[in-house]
Amino acid sequence: MDQSNSASPAVIKTDLLIVGAGPAGASLACFLGSHGHHGIMISAAPGTADTPRAHITNMAALECLRDIGLEEECIAAATHGDTMCHTRWCHSLAGEEYARCYSWGHHPNHKGNYETASPCSHADLPQTLLEPILTKRAVLDGWTLRFNTTFVRFIEQGPEVNISEIKDDITGNIYHIQSRFVFGCDGARSQVVRELQLPLDKKPNQGLALNILVRADLSQLMKNRRGNLHWVLQPDKEHPPWGWAACVRMVKAWNEWMFIFLPAPGSDVPLEKMEASNEEYLRRVREMIGDNSIDAKILAVNKWWINEVVASQYSKDNVFCLGDAVHRHPPFNGLGSNTCIQDAFNLAWKVSYVLKEQAKPSLLATYGAERQPVGVQIITRANQGLRDHTGWMDAIGMTEPDLDKRKAILEEFERPDATGAKRRSDFQDGIANTNTEFHGLGVEMNQRYESTGVFSHDELLFPYDADQSTTNHVVCTYPGRRLPHVWLNTRAPTTPISTIDLAGHGAFCLLTGPQGQMWKEAAATVAAELKVPINAHSIGWKQDYEDVYFDWLRLGQIEEGGCVLVRPDRFVAWRSKDVVADPKDKLKHVMECVLSLS
Repeated sequence: MDQSNSASPAVIKTDLLIVGAGPAGASLACFLGSHGHHGIMISAAPGTADTPRAHITNMAALECLRDIGLEEECIAAATHGDTMCHTRWCHSLAGEEYARCYSWGHHPNHKGNYETASPCSHADLPQTLLEPILTKRAVLDGWTLRFNTTFVRFIEQGPEVNISEIKDDITGNIYHIQSRFVFGCDGARSQVVRELQLPLDKKPNQGLALNILVRADLSQLMKNRRGNLHWVLQPDKEHPPWGWAACVRMVKAWNEWMFIFLPAPGSDVPLEKMEASNEEYLRRVREMIGDNSIDAKILAVNKWWINEVVASQYSKDNVFCLGDAVHRHPPFNGLGSNTCIQDAFNLAWKVSYVLKEQAKPSLLATYGAERQPVGVQIITRANQGLRDHTGWMDAIGMTEPDLDKRKAILEEFERPDATGAKRRSDFQDGIANTNTEFHGLGVEMNQRYESTGVFSHDELLFPYDADQSTTNHVVCTYPGRRLPHVWLNTRAPTTPISTIDLAGHGAFCLLTGPQGQMWKEAAATVAAELKVPINAHSIGWKQDYEDVYFDWLRLGQIEEGGCVLVRPDRFVAWRSKDVVADPKDKLKHVMECVLSLS
């Protein structure tokens, strides 16, 4: 029965309402669930993602999922290893190869940097497989999940209470949810963001792109063409407006693929020219495959705008927005779902501490202060990643509109003279320029938080110029930086454990050395007084954990009597280079500052 005109809609009360069940919303539910909280999560979609969309899952995001025991399940569902070791440029998937480069930490010169940065490693986990893992965990943790359910508007929105108008899209029923917190995780067309009128910093979009999901068994072709991304370029052929070039992405090795057709740089292809019949789409897909004996079937066709949008404000009162709702960008560098998950991980522990009255509500202001600059960084990097491809596109003639001129440019590659050498050199330089996309360890791991949730008053200015490097990861214990990963063990060796695993799990962590017993005692006292969990561990000679490779000695950047205080999200809250006169008073003061208790 349609009750949409009911005079008194039903009111459901809960502390927590999450709008959206994608990577941001579902991971937020999981992280809050790990702290013992549950509520209601709604999604306008009929179910979890029906197309793969996001797929590269980086180490920073996997560390978040590792914290709640989901890393192994994600890795089991993902593709990894040498299956995703290359990105290729070719005339067709079956045809000539123009170039290839190592990707996602597989370059011999970069492998060590990736392995020492994290206990995790990159994986290719399509959104169709990630979302069911997350939503299942959320429901098992007590969350109520409703699909086909739309957030309509705020009836009341303020610092104490939020009343949201909700529509059941199947029955048409309208009801209200009264909650203390609302989390807008409802994607690039976020109704929550519109309702809050959050200011968006928008740059002109770079056109419309087309995703064509295809089932085709290419296992025989991939034997010597392994990689999860394949740029297919056919400058010697005419092309439809929507099918200028394609980045063909492996979805399931080696029988499911996403053909991502991008507009020519600088072109403005209108929406109507992106439309074609399935037969036309399939014909172009077959040209890109380059082997007519291979059967191909189109499973789905979707269009999307190449955006460069970030909200300058992530929240209002007790409504917090995260994920694509506040940062929208193309998939270059594979930053999308990874940033969504890290937004959620940053926010979840703060909400939990406020709900448990272990922190003042003002702690929540640090979410936007810390994550909004990250949003700016990743939308800038992702769009620059797209622009970084124009070098090879120009060199091989892809940006030349005239077919005869494109053919002439392609023929120049064959010439054994200065013209040919220049053409080949320009193309090689263009390929090399994409390295920042495929080995962007810095942009993935170099986040630095500056807020009242970090105590840096004892420090000099941040000393590392490489902080903004896209490719280089700066490892340090400066407050606001990611805790360094170091493998530790015990005196009688057992299974190695990472410093990453000593921290997190909903608690603060204090790491000290052989002369730091007073810090461990201070941690126990302060934890009891503030009723906040602080796990304290000593690292070094005959300590709780042995620094077997002496890496912590080098990367911890403290003396044996110093300490590093780590937040529940594994970011450094504060450090003391050495022992101080009154460790207990100092630690308590720092904790009170970080938790907005003072």
